Amino acid sequence: MARIHKIDPETAPAEVKKAIEEHVAKGYRITNEKLTLLHSVPCFQAIEVGSYAVDEELASIVGKRAADIYEYAISAANDCIVCTTYFKKLLTSEGIDINNFAFTKDEELLVEFARALANDPRHVPTELKDRMQARYSDREFVVITSMGIMMLANNYFNDIMEVEPEKL
Repeated sequence: MARIHKIDPETAPAEVKKAIEEHVAKGYRITNEKLTLLHSVPCFQAIEVGSYAVDEELASIVGKRAADIYEYAISAANDCIVCTTYFKKLLTSEGIDINNFAFTKDEELLVEFARALANDPRHVPTELKDRMQARYSDREFVVITSMGIMMLANNYFNDIMEVEPEKL
């Protein structure tokens, strides 16, 4: 059971309804995490809207599939049920069986970096950061790292608030 109740979009204040309308108008779904975050529109904007903006930039660098795999890998390594469930469903809808397909070399590097961030963000191995910098420009490495941090924020929020995962 969730730590706090989700907001009810039908009875929510006007500012929350507006945030929902804007989010849905962009083609995004309203999930349990979002209905929990919407207790505070600035928190929703920082964590969700902000992560979508960074995700779009990441996808422009590594491609949508690699971005989704990277974000899934962070959530799986961080053991966040909500985000792991979300990304597993997303990858399945894209025709990807996460347990049965071949990663590209770039995806392998991103997954390795994702796992390192999730396991110990303060001590990502220097050798791994060197390989990331050899492959990606400074700007690209900033975007990849920032998306990783956004995913960790989502994961921690879901775990602390005991948000219920979406049904597959």
